[in-house]
Amino acid sequence: MAENYINRTLETTLLEAWKYFPVLAVTGPRQSGKSTLIRHLFPEASAFSLKDINVLDFALNDPLAFLGQTSEPIFIDEIQKAPVLLEYIQGIVDRDSQRKFILSGSSNFELMKGLSESLAGRSGVFELLPMSFSETEESASRKDLNTLLFDGFYPSVITGKNIASLYYPSYVKTYLEKDVRDLLNVKNMMQFMRFMKLCAARVGSIFNASELSSEVGVDNKTINSWLSVLQASYVVYLLPPYYENITKRLIKSPKLYFCDPGLACYLLDIETPAQLSRDKMRGNIFENFIVMETVKHRLNKGKDGGVYFYRDSNQNEVDLLLKEEGAITAVEVKSSQTYSSSFEDCLKKLPEWLQTPVKRKAVVYTGEFENAAGNIEVLNYKHFTL
Repeated sequence: MAENYINRTLETTLLEAWKYFPVLAVTGPRQSGKSTLIRHLFPEASAFSLKDINVLDFALNDPLAFLGQTSEPIFIDEIQKAPVLLEYIQGIVDRDSQRKFILSGSSNFELMKGLSESLAGRSGVFELLPMSFSETEESASRKDLNTLLFDGFYPSVITGKNIASLYYPSYVKTYLEKDVRDLLNVKNMMQFMRFMKLCAARVGSIFNASELSSEVGVDNKTINSWLSVLQASYVVYLLPPYYENITKRLIKSPKLYFCDPGLACYLLDIETPAQLSRDKMRGNIFENFIVMETVKHRLNKGKDGGVYFYRDSNQNEVDLLLKEEGAITAVEVKSSQTYSSSFEDCLKKLPEWLQTPVKRKAVVYTGEFENAAGNIEVLNYKHFTL
């Protein structure tokens, strides 16, 4: 395991949190590397996976005996399969300040509900998305952009254990359809798959439930319920708009992105990197990549939120705003290889539209010309850091 292990940025945050919380919980999409990360970081912990039916049976039928097998730290994978354990863990850590637990799960609804009800104040909760560009830079920098986006950032593909054209079809069949059945009673899986594909066709667009409702043939309530499942399964990410207490009319609906560009490519029926290079959605997929890199930057620091877009009623728009320590980093994302000064137009005006100070402005694109010293930085995506 160690020879293929790639260090994750979240490690530093988890080790710091381990000093202060008796329970750590790591959530995230299936196959994002949660178990691998935890086993690597906490080798002293006794590991139990509730995917094993015998282990699950033991945990459900005698929770105290299961949790009392050792006084050493215990790592429980797929904790959402036995949420009753959380109540017993609460009692154990309340009685014994030396006991430590690490939990992981991939169903955000169930895990977060259990943690908030049973372990509020006792647990540090963190999210691990597929790998970031910086984590995979050694291999990612050798790929052309189309291959990078097509492959996505799931560890199995990054480490060469699988290839994108085989991995994503299997991922949808093996994991996503199961999550849908577990979380919702979806009678028509073909209809739900159509919904997912239509979501992929809207990457980088304002989410409109009514529009999807008419195309899929279900009501708005169903669309919103299905979307919540895609969020809980870490398939999609809704980027909120940034607005303050100002008079300017601003868009208040979120934009839709996928947690991984490779999965989005699969749902768009893009079968090769060469096809992606010609596809009308290539710019949207590139924007998706940069937005999710920014989201991962926040999550890897143990922080959620802080990532937005700006759009007002006059169609002025900035693709990405990152708010940290009371100031804004504003980013315009372009998939073009040729730089144009027009890319800077809204960035120049943004400070007039916001009350929050704008400390940094940047254009991130795919071309070679760069200027990191100007008032507005011009950066190739490989050199964009936060």
